Amino acid sequence: MIDKLEAIKDRFEEVGQLIVQPDAMADMKQFSKLNKEYKDLEKIVKKYEAYSLVLSNIKGSKEILQNEKDPEFREMAKMELDEMEPQQEALEEELKVMLIPKDPNDSKDVILEIRAGTGGDEAGIFAGDLFRMYKNFSEKTGWTFDVVNSTDGSSGGFKEITISVTGEDVFGKLKFESGVHRVQRVPATESQGRVHTSAATVAVLPEAEEVDVELNMGDIRKDTFRASGAGGQHINKTESAVRLTHKPSGLVVECQDGRSQHANYDKALKVLRSRLYEIELKRHNEEISSQRKSMVGSGDRSDKIRTYNYPQGRVTDHRIGYSVHNLPTVMDGEIADFIEQLRIAENAERLKDGEAM
Repeated sequence: MIDKLEAIKDRFEEVGQLIVQPDAMADMKQFSKLNKEYKDLEKIVKKYEAYSLVLSNIKGSKEILQNEKDPEFREMAKMELDEMEPQQEALEEELKVMLIPKDPNDSKDVILEIRAGTGGDEAGIFAGDLFRMYKNFSEKTGWTFDVVNSTDGSSGGFKEITISVTGEDVFGKLKFESGVHRVQRVPATESQGRVHTSAATVAVLPEAEEVDVELNMGDIRKDTFRASGAGGQHINKTESAVRLTHKPSGLVVECQDGRSQHANYDKALKVLRSRLYEIELKRHNEEISSQRKSMVGSGDRSDKIRTYNYPQGRVTDHRIGYSVHNLPTVMDGEIADFIEQLRIAENAERLKDGEAM
């Protein structure tokens, strides 16, 4: 591990020199890339420096115990050793986690898709509840949450809604949310007071950049139509809504929430590119999962991942068997605890499988 940490330290110093060169500062894309690498390496280097200091202190204390005859000095060295050895263990564990290779998609923005599943009108209402949960979480995290396209449910909520979420490490935090979310509660329309089970699916797609997916614009058919607001109350007089059809794959993307045809086209293209990227990513992940199946799931939208039980006020994540009894708080956007527990579970599994650098 020390050899790896020394190599990281050398690279950190090299990047520190590169980042101040005129060539790097003239190329904003290169400068941004180097700046991000510098910040990522700096966290590991600082932790390694703290670890090196502890190792040095432990070595000094052991030398005193070996060579020193004075009982007072020996007692002080023993006390320092008792204090430093647990610190060494703790820092080693932290460094092992930090040395696990990052998912290159973690820093990407995402396209978040929520669709009503089984359960009729109640499923649409629940899809709306999930939308508000993620919206509140995004606002608390300092992310930008921008609706791309939506279809309202007949009794509230949404049949489906697509959102662009931008900010720092968005995919790294939201990637565990992909899958089937199940709700157990008494619907407002239920006269007998019986608990019903409904579901909504969530898909978290890393937002693909142009370098990730090469699109042949000749493969895309663009159609325009008039955007309509909720309940048909507003009809746009111009054809600002956009529908893109990717002819080779058959994928269709619509966007009508932007103020202009140009804005809707850009958003639709972003979603189309991300969906095509997801197809490639899924194929890649299936190859990996043939070697190792993660306990926190593959991000497949068909996996049942979480249940929101209203009568018991409980939320349970089935992948790690983790439950909390503060459902109203969770629905208000407090999902950071679930994200952290899932991250810990994934890191523990990857450490067990020897995926550290």
